[in-house]
Parts: sequence; structure tokens; C-alpha cells
Amino acid sequence: MPARRTHAALALIAVTTVGILWRYAPLHLPRFAWKYGGSMLWAVAVYCLCATILPRTSARRLALLSAAIALAVEFSRLMAWPPLDAFRHTLAGKLLLGAIFSPHNIAAYWLGILLAAMIDARHALPADEKPRLGAGSRHSVS
Repeated sequence: MPARRTHAALALIAVTTVGILWRYAPLHLPRFAWKYGGSMLWAVAVYCLCATILPRTSARRLALLSAAIALAVEFSRLMAWPPLDAFRHTLAGKLLLGAIFSPHNIAAYWLGILLAAMIDARHALPADEKPRLGAGSRHSVS
């Protein structure tokens, strides 16, 4: 599984870079794409972080863990605690925790996690078990 850890770590770096550019570079994205695309990228980064830390864990379990983390972070926005609020006003706090609760973010997070898990699961299959183009089923003879 070292390859999976390496791939997940590289994906984390790439997704984080794209996410920061998505939010802060003058890309002139439509508001919907800017807001929810950034939320999806954040959730993919959470998934990649979990896969880096737990490379032997199935994509399904990583998705559940990532979804739970995303849900906890989103609901933490409803908490008022001065040290946490102060952190949220920093760039790191904005990027990691956000500031305003939105149930729409939860949907964006879970969609991003689902896509990341699907890609991860596909790449985690041994080469002889990967679906082949044109194959009717896994058990068909080509």
C-alpha cells in the first residue's frame, strides 16, 4: 500500500493547490461554481488526507470517515467559542473550517467525497480485476 499512500499524498497536494487557486485566484468563476466547487475540492482534500493516513482502509470506509469529518466541521460552524472564532478569521481557519453553516455545503462535500472514493476504488483494484472496455462482465472471457 505504499503506492496508495504516495498517490493520496500527491493528490492531496494537487487538490489543495487547485482549491486555493479556485478560491483566491482571479478566475472569474460563476458564484455557484466558485462556492460549491471550492467546497467539493475541500472535501476531496479531506478524503485524500484520510487515504494518506489510512492507506489500507477501503474506499468505502474512507468515504464514510471523510463524510463524517465534513459533517462535523460544517456543524462546528454553529458553535460560538472565542478561540475557534478567532482562528476562523485567519487564512488557515477560513481554508480549514470556514465560517458560515450551510446545508448546501454538506451536499457539495458528499458529492466530492463520492467522486474521490469512486476514483480511489477504481485505482485500488488489482490490474487483473479492473473492468476492461467492451467486457460484458467481470467473468467474461475476452
